[in-house]
Amino acid sequence: MHSADVTTSTTPGLWRLTWPIFLEFMLFMLMGTADTFMLSGVSDQAAAAVGVAAHYVFLSVTLMEVISNGAAIVVAQYIGARRQAEAAHISAVAITLNLLFGLGVSAALFLGGETLMLKMNLTGELLVHARTYVGIVGGFIFLQALINIFASLLRTYGFTKESMYVSLGMNLLHVVCNYGLIFGHFGMPRLGVAGAAWSTVFSRAVALGVFVWMLYRVMEVRMKPRDYVTLPGNYVRKIFGVGVPAAVEQTMYHCCQTVFMYYVTFLGPVALASREYAMNISRYIFLFSLSLGIGTSILVGRLVGAGRPDTAYQQALRSLKWAVSATVAVSLTVILLREHLLGAFTTDAEVIRLGATVLVLSLLLETGRAFNLVLVNALRATGDAVFTVYAGFGSMVCMSVPLGYVLVFHTGLGLPGVWLAIAADEWTRAFVMWLRWRSRAWEKKSLVTPAEEPVPAAALGT
Repeated sequence: MHSADVTTSTTPGLWRLTWPIFLEFMLFMLMGTADTFMLSGVSDQAAAAVGVAAHYVFLSVTLMEVISNGAAIVVAQYIGARRQAEAAHISAVAITLNLLFGLGVSAALFLGGETLMLKMNLTGELLVHARTYVGIVGGFIFLQALINIFASLLRTYGFTKESMYVSLGMNLLHVVCNYGLIFGHFGMPRLGVAGAAWSTVFSRAVALGVFVWMLYRVMEVRMKPRDYVTLPGNYVRKIFGVGVPAAVEQTMYHCCQTVFMYYVTFLGPVALASREYAMNISRYIFLFSLSLGIGTSILVGRLVGAGRPDTAYQQALRSLKWAVSATVAVSLTVILLREHLLGAFTTDAEVIRLGATVLVLSLLLETGRAFNLVLVNALRATGDAVFTVYAGFGSMVCMSVPLGYVLVFHTGLGLPGVWLAIAADEWTRAFVMWLRWRSRAWEKKSLVTPAEEPVPAAALGT
């Protein structure tokens, strides 16, 4: 194969990157929704317990994206600078680092999963279900660590469509195995929550094998065996220089979400189930903005590596307009259909009522999130990742978490108070990121210089 033709100065180039990313992420989210939907057929307690356990699994995946995020940005800039051999070596280094990191996280979740669930105030049936899920899925989380790095590299090389096809196959396999292992169909044992966990592990293992094969096919300069064991310090520093701040910011975000979830456990099982179902629906609201943010980061990284900051600046602003417009449209649709959507998960009238209430607030929360998904990814792609960490700490940790406590417990808002606190954080950071992008201070953060200057637009995708 030859590299994808990605025009970096026009919107169609962005769409060619983004629509497969959109479908891939949607399929990834469907895996989580399939677990929740099918387990709601077992009980609301099973679905809520897996929601708590899955949050820790997702937090672990975020931690493991330190290397994936850093490598994707560094490789994108090296490709933009037409330094393909070095891009291949950096890719191999990132794979080795992610494997080692993933094995460490797997061991931690397998050995400490029960302790984490106890600290989340879970008892009885909720604890049993959550402990089972985090023990199995968490113990094999290194598979997702490797999927993350291979998928990120595949997208960075411009092959977003191929990555989407693998995710489609993984999702279909997961749903079929879920149906068989949760409920005991196709001659499989009826395992309930354990069935959903083993289905996740098996589908990830198969997908990983396909990702490995596919990445080797699309690389112009392929990774050599020695690249996996030769870890030059300058490459490692660049990967972690971008990846660590990005992961710290994401970890802060998900730790804050963990605190909010902890607040909700004190509100009772109805609030916990309502949160889980509303969160599953909300993920589809910001899906387009997330995909557009990743696509934009690939283009911005290549443009910065090619020495074309003006084009990168305009590209991010165009992406932002599309993201906000789409988020408003999807949010309004969800608000109109909110009771029907929640009714697909549960028949409990109280759960539906509370979930519908917080979904109305999605228009406020998700429009702010759209700004951050585009501009934060764009800033990281330029190498300006540290700034987003400082902004996130001030907004998320110092403002949003205390505000959430006050709104949930002292004003009596309960679950809607969590949504309002998150919305306050998203809009605060949105304003700060907008000012940072417009300042163009990020132009001084490039990680690489082009092999030849200027690099023509046509060369960025070849």
